Amino acid sequence: MTLEQLRAFLAVARMGGVRKAAEQMNISQPAISARISSLEDYLGTRLFSRETTGVSLTAKGVVLRDYAEQIMAITERIKGDVMSDDSISSLLRLGVAETIAQTWLPDFLAALHTSFQRLNIEVTVDTSFNLREMLLDRALDLTILMGPISEYSTDNLPLPPFDLGWYRPLDLEEPDLSQVPVITYNRSSRPYRELVQKLRDLYGISTQVFPTNSLSTGFEMVASGIGVGILPSVLGRRLVAEGRIASFDPGWQPSPLVFTATYVGEPRNELIARAAKIAQEISISHAKQFDDV
Repeated sequence: MTLEQLRAFLAVARMGGVRKAAEQMNISQPAISARISSLEDYLGTRLFSRETTGVSLTAKGVVLRDYAEQIMAITERIKGDVMSDDSISSLLRLGVAETIAQTWLPDFLAALHTSFQRLNIEVTVDTSFNLREMLLDRALDLTILMGPISEYSTDNLPLPPFDLGWYRPLDLEEPDLSQVPVITYNRSSRPYRELVQKLRDLYGISTQVFPTNSLSTGFEMVASGIGVGILPSVLGRRLVAEGRIASFDPGWQPSPLVFTATYVGEPRNELIARAAKIAQEISISHAKQFDDV
């Protein structure tokens, strides 16, 4: 009986099937099946009942799951307490929202590489909605997104918020929000929902909101005169200084964006937990630098 067999067993038990377990562990389905078969042969008992919708644990499988979770927890503690950082070799599947990608992500990646020089990092930039789904499907290990995620299995580390600001084209001195399109975050985001509700409360259902998945595209839309925008101040400040857009105050401000470093905490993975802590430290440092400007 090996640790790899137990890891495969727990992955199948948690995900309810070999395919999802293989995706989570980043290995082939035959490899997962072979490990489970070898484990069952060693123990002399069936661990899973095969069903049309997936697999479920047998009575013996439930007993083994409890032992396997304890073994994996001890293994992670050993890795965290004993292994040196420069000896850790693994793959970290990182998912980040674009706001993070355009601000402190490079500093975070540099800090990760410094701390874990043998760590391979795979970065996905997507909407917070999609990142949440990928994390819960175990297709990502760590996400930095508009959070928190309220699932019992996830851990959320709070990050400094991002203020949103109003921006207008240079030649539009006094925007009429009942007539001018408002450019903002994608349709599945909290800022979009909040903006639509506020505009409808103030100006009725005829107001126009142009959502976009790309913040850089949103700023370019404002600069080209398409409309005004509610976008991150940390990014808008530079374009204002360059004389490409201008800030303005329509009399109300949207809520700041709340981000978290979120990962699946059960089972616990010390590498992922430490990476999330580094993300928190980098984000705090970045926020302080922006406040000091």
